[in-house]
Amino acid sequence: MEELVIRDADVVDGSGGSAYRADVVVDGGRITSIVKEAAAAGCQRPTARRELDAEGLVLAPGFIDMHAHSDLALLRDPDHSAKAAQGVTLEVLGQDGLSYAPVDDRTLGEVRRAIAGWNGPGDDVDFDWRSVGEYLDRLDRGIAVNAAYLIPQGTVRALAVGWEDRPATAAELDRMRRLVAEGLEQGAVGMSSGLTYTPGMYAEDAELTELCRVVGEYGGYYCPHHRSYGAGALAAYEEMVALTREAGCPLHLAHATMNFGVNKGRAPELLALLDEALAGGADITLDTYPYTPGSTTLAALLPSWASEGGPEEILRRLADDDTAERVRHHLEVTGSDGCHGVPVEWETIEISGVADPALAPYVGRTVQESATARGETPWTVARRLLRTDRLATAILQHVGHEENVRAIMRHRVHTGGSDGILQGAKPHPRAYGTFPHYLGHYVRELGVLSLEECVAHLTSRPAARLRLPDRGLVREGHRADLVLFDPATVAAGSTFEDPRRLPTGIPYVLVDGRFVIEDGRRTDVLAGRSVRRTPR
Repeated sequence: MEELVIRDADVVDGSGGSAYRADVVVDGGRITSIVKEAAAAGCQRPTARRELDAEGLVLAPGFIDMHAHSDLALLRDPDHSAKAAQGVTLEVLGQDGLSYAPVDDRTLGEVRRAIAGWNGPGDDVDFDWRSVGEYLDRLDRGIAVNAAYLIPQGTVRALAVGWEDRPATAAELDRMRRLVAEGLEQGAVGMSSGLTYTPGMYAEDAELTELCRVVGEYGGYYCPHHRSYGAGALAAYEEMVALTREAGCPLHLAHATMNFGVNKGRAPELLALLDEALAGGADITLDTYPYTPGSTTLAALLPSWASEGGPEEILRRLADDDTAERVRHHLEVTGSDGCHGVPVEWETIEISGVADPALAPYVGRTVQESATARGETPWTVARRLLRTDRLATAILQHVGHEENVRAIMRHRVHTGGSDGILQGAKPHPRAYGTFPHYLGHYVRELGVLSLEECVAHLTSRPAARLRLPDRGLVREGHRADLVLFDPATVAAGSTFEDPRRLPTGIPYVLVDGRFVIEDGRRTDVLAGRSVRRTPR
């Protein structure tokens, strides 16, 4: 007898087609049968060891988070309700050009310090891997949800070149090509970059093109956090489109939006650029989160010259008064490349997390608010945080525009990505709320997308980008990664004031046919595994 039948579900199958009522049978981790309109037809209904009454619930494929920062969280937190409770059954890790494989001992220590604001220092994690394959093997010991991995170009550059701002030598470029190829052979689905983060930002287009050629040859895709989301945003998008077309590599634009005052209302210009490229045969997708603020680390705002050499060199420069004054001038007057070419507005920079408990009073306040309360300049506050917290301070950037968010999410190549940073006392609510916020706010309340269209954005479109032939749709033979939600009540519980509240209206989530969320509560099931690149 089959394991499970989900009865009388309103199936939104991920294709974008109309919902239909059906009994769906699950066995051995896969969907084995779909019987449409079973009750009304009066036919013999399927039976199973367990029957779940889904009356009033939508059954959809599990959601795919195309931009996740759970690289360590999946290992340290078996519960992982932040994502499981949203209906996420697959996350794509290794984002923004910085993660923990491939590394050697030196590079691992540097990367851990550089992105402590994203993932914590990692003192509670046993880093018993060095290669991409070993990291994926570690995930295969059992995690809450499935995970795919992008080779982080910045980490690759740190390993082969270091943290210096200079072109790679021919030998170093050859080594980077080999590292990327090895990572893809071991199961990575593509390569990411963080081109406003060091050391990835030091790569010139010719270097990136050569690495993208390797990615394209293996059937992967390139996922850049490009060089500017601010003053040079459109030019930065154009650069990525041209670069990947030359390399013959598919392009997936990370957290694609138009931020800062200079880009208010300019999303149509971006979409016109993409439409022209798509019409010319380019292979492009993108992801966004359904919120206006962004999130990163305070250190990410620094100019690239101040970050050259890695974390310890940054701290040394910040300790020198004359050099720190140069940094301030670039941030506040010139507009640093780390801040997307826009002079920083300290009233938009909110501290969301710190590593040093003594700095907790800064959390939840903007840099400007703390400066005013202390009778100090904003730079004095920011410099203190950077030095005392050893670059681990996380921030929210209130620089987005609602009209841009809505316009981009309607585009036909759009997918969903949380960009969720789970660290800090007050993380961005997108980490806990992205997918129910799409369904509750933008579908039910605003009607920006239909339910069927939105589910396609969150399921089949990302599965197609990842080249996963048996995920992203409710189809016979497909993996039983499934979510059941109430379309009348689904909503994000997380807010900026209370960012770790779990969503409502998602009572059941299955990974590989096993319940990770049951009756709205997290089970102890660890059915997730690594999802590796499908060979051509």
